[in-house]
This record gives sequence, C-alpha cells and structure tokens, in this order.
Amino acid sequence: MSSVVLRRFVSTCRPTLAIYHGRNFTTSAPFLIETNNINTSNTNTETVSSDAPRTVTLIPGDGIGPEISKSVQQIFQAANVTINWEPVDVTPVKSPDGKFRIPLKAIESVTKNRIGLKGPLATPVGKGHQSLNLALRKQFNLFANVRPCKTLEGYQTPFTNVDLVTVRENTEGEYSGIEHTIVPGVVQSIKLITQHASLRVCEYAFLYAKQHKREKVTVVHKANIMRLSDGLFLRSAREVAEKYPEIKFEEMYLDTVCLK
Repeated sequence: MSSVVLRRFVSTCRPTLAIYHGRNFTTSAPFLIETNNINTSNTNTETVSSDAPRTVTLIPGDGIGPEISKSVQQIFQAANVTINWEPVDVTPVKSPDGKFRIPLKAIESVTKNRIGLKGPLATPVGKGHQSLNLALRKQFNLFANVRPCKTLEGYQTPFTNVDLVTVRENTEGEYSGIEHTIVPGVVQSIKLITQHASLRVCEYAFLYAKQHKREKVTVVHKANIMRLSDGLFLRSAREVAEKYPEIKFEEMYLDTVCLK
C-alpha cells in the first residue's frame, strides 16, 4: 500500500501519508533542493516538459560528496536525460556586517533554477560553526522535507511492496538550532513548534497526497509525552485533515511506527 507519513514529520504513500514532529534519519546520499512548489492556496503546480533541458544548481558537497554527485550526473547521462549542471560553492563568505553567509552566487543560482542537487555538507566540530544544511533550509525556506521510499522490482529487501513518502517539517523542532549552555557540563536545546509552521507542512502533505493520488495520511507523533509541542502539531494535523474528507487520516505514536 502506498501512503504518506506526516511526521513532525509527514509521510505519504499512494494510499497513505504520515506526519511526525521529530528527529529525522540521516543519509550521506545527495539530495535535491527544490522550492516547496505546492501552492497551499491552489492545487495546481508548475510542470516542466520532460523533453526540455533543465538547468540544475549543483552543490558537490564535502568528503565523498563530489564523488557521489558525479555518479548521479553519470546516471542522468546514461538515461539520456539532458541536464545543464550549474556548479556553485556554498562555503560561507564574510559579509559587510561581519557575519559569514552563503555566497550570493549560490543563492542566485538556486533562486533562478528552483532546483539543485546537493551532496553531503560537513559541519566542523566546535563553537561558532554553522550547519550549512540548516543555513540552506532557512535561506530558501525549505519547510517540507519530502522523502519517497519505494521497493524496486528485482531487488531483494527485508520488506516488499513498500510505497511510502515521509514529509517532515524542516525548519522547527529539533532543527530550530536554539541551544545554549546553562552551566559547564549542562546544555539545553529548545524544540520550537509554531501553529503556522505546523499547519503549513500539514497542508503541504495533504495536497501532496491528493495530487499524487495517495489515499491515506498518517500523523506520527509523541503527543502522549510532549503534550504541548507535539500536541500542537497533532491538533494542526487534525484541523487540516477535516478539509480533505476524501483522504483517510490516522494517528500513530512514533514508537509504534518504528516497531512496525
């Protein structure tokens, strides 16, 4: 069954979508940076002809980033998909106000192309170093992290017939980046949740499910423990679900989802 799971993350499968407010799995694979182009006030989205060459911003990344980004380029080439790659460097530069920011050239490239391929970016260990991944999310307001997961015919995997999409709120929660030292040896990280961001990502998830003909949305949460933060997210998901009676809606604890 295909589904969408909304998880302080949201995920969508062809019949289902899941939403969960929580921590995300990490990966070293390159991923696409794409403007969240599902208009929450209109169900129409921009389409691009599959025959037309597309210009894509390329951020090779650090470590193994350049190597695997090159492999992705080779895959497109082997599939005879014409893409004009536009490489940019996102190494922070010092701006006139003394702060380090993403280079303007990189910002302009992604803004113009509206899509980019990003390899893994390393964040140096130590005080004062900003996560470039977090900086990119904030710069382009990439509020929805959309991760499809589908089994491929001919490949043996522990689970079969998987057709799932997870959608995670990408700018708040553990990714708010609000933390500080209380006293030596004791640190505090704040999990910020707002109704605005919660409603926005839930609306995105349901529209995604509707436009991709997925039948169910599942909100994954820990509101039984984090009653205020995940509770707000859960109530937001319920509010949006009422606008889409044609899509089945369910709620699940994160623990249960992981066990299944």
